[in-house]
Amino acid sequence: MKYVKWALATVFVLLVFGFLDYTLPSKQTVRIAEASNRLTYISNFNMIFYASDDTGTVQNAQGQRDVRFIETIRSNGKPYVYRNEDTGWIWPPYFKYDSSNLHAEANNLKSTPEAPKWVSITSYGWRISWLSIYPNAISITPVAGPDVHPTNWGALITLVVLFVLLLLIWRMWAQFRQRTIDPTLQDIDETWDRIDAHADAARDRISSQASEAKGRFRRWLDTWRGKPRA
Repeated sequence: MKYVKWALATVFVLLVFGFLDYTLPSKQTVRIAEASNRLTYISNFNMIFYASDDTGTVQNAQGQRDVRFIETIRSNGKPYVYRNEDTGWIWPPYFKYDSSNLHAEANNLKSTPEAPKWVSITSYGWRISWLSIYPNAISITPVAGPDVHPTNWGALITLVVLFVLLLLIWRMWAQFRQRTIDPTLQDIDETWDRIDAHADAARDRISSQASEAKGRFRRWLDTWRGKPRA
């Protein structure tokens, strides 16, 4: 049972970590190489990682959607591709409706390796190549160079707020348990102790009565054994 509890706790922690890692904003310093649209096939396996139909472009009969992409190069020379879709009012709550403006910014900030323009792109989500999953770009900010990494205040503030909320919930639960659950459990324990005491007393009384009855029966048999036959 202990291993089952540890396994469930591990799964819960991994789910929470994965949820926060996907949802919270992240920042990367990159160089924009291209910003374009292309028809992208949306399958049943990755459709939850794209915008819904009411905020993104509608899929055609072949399951394709016209998606904006921002193709970038990181400071180590490796490519990193973002999608650029509105989030609307659905989760996660970035309330993004300016994907067209962001696309124009990305095109304006394109640069070459010979004359690079470095930017910090704020996004959420994961990049998983074999599932065609891309992080969604939220904003673009020019920076002085590839070594400049602005502080991710959005993620830090969110984590601090969540930590404070967890402390408040834990404190409320501790007070509720101290005032309600613990006294109830104590009353239940005391009730069971009284029931056990009554049961022990009843068992002892029955055992005593049975011993007395057995003794009287033996004495009655002894009276018949001592009588002479006629």
